[in-house]
Amino acid sequence: MNRFEGPGSREAKIRYLDGDFQVLSPGAYVLCAVTGEKIAIDELRYWSVARQEPYVDAHTSFNRELQENPDLRQRNKA
Repeated sequence: MNRFEGPGSREAKIRYLDGDFQVLSPGAYVLCAVTGEKIAIDELRYWSVARQEPYVDAHTSFNRELQENPDLRQRNKA
């Protein structure tokens, strides 16, 4: 049995804040908004406050930001 199985292992409901988050409904994990992967609450490091979305890693977070804000690509080329 893995850490996401068994009693009490359900998806948490989270409010994402600047540099922190608030657990609205307890659970063992949240789902990455891009990949759908389960992220253990104690491993949650990346999210968007504006979109209220969690991400599995920095690469996924960065790519999502570029997807939502294509003009950022132009800034990197200058």
